[in-house]
Amino acid sequence: MTYYDRIGVGYAEWRRADPRIERRIHAALGDARSVVNVGAGPGSYEPRDRCVVAVDLVRGMLEQRLPDAAPAVQGCAEHLPFPDGAFDAAMAVLTVHHWTDVEAGVAELRRVAARQVILHFDLTWQPTLWLTNDYIPQSAMLEDDRAVYMERLLSLLENPVVETVPVPWDCSDGFCGAYWRRPEAYLDPAVRRSISSLSQLSSEDVEPGITRLGQDLASGRWHEHYGDLLALDELDLGYRLVVAGQ
Repeated sequence: MTYYDRIGVGYAEWRRADPRIERRIHAALGDARSVVNVGAGPGSYEPRDRCVVAVDLVRGMLEQRLPDAAPAVQGCAEHLPFPDGAFDAAMAVLTVHHWTDVEAGVAELRRVAARQVILHFDLTWQPTLWLTNDYIPQSAMLEDDRAVYMERLLSLLENPVVETVPVPWDCSDGFCGAYWRRPEAYLDPAVRRSISSLSQLSSEDVEPGITRLGQDLASGRWHEHYGDLLALDELDLGYRLVVAGQ
């Protein structure tokens, strides 16, 4: 079982589309009437007012799609099973860092669609997140090892435009930075299983930091260091929306 299969358990519950981020993605799709969602998982962020086809590598992810979700096929970004120009737009939400060959994957997005909409993250902002900076540094090292740096991604696209996507304090999509103002959430094993950078790590890499986080929350030490965050409604953690093509 790969870690993709492990994080597939409960993914539909914890990785629900955040409506504010969703509006940004749908606006970026422009007037596209047909969309392929690559790395789709259970279907977060898929527009329901357009013709959508989903693609995901992991069967367990696709099995969590609702009965009325868009049709889906099992496949990988590097070899999309569609003819040239089959769609008006291709979307890829927090998935590029999982691809084995980014150049091939982006080339496929460009081959099957004239417009590409990609939600990714800029690793230079990683120290901003206290979780990976102070409690689980192995997560930061993992992301650095499998990193797709923004400059590399942009170099593969035509006329890319980059938009900052701040993370709301009550973000409903439980990616790694979603709980920056809700630290207690990281104590929940189910939450951690839905975060790929944590679920890929061994318990020896994660549990000591989580134990210390629980202790710091109980003692008030976390609030002494990070209490200022509680006054913010959103935070820039490096998540970026990239729009390219026509």
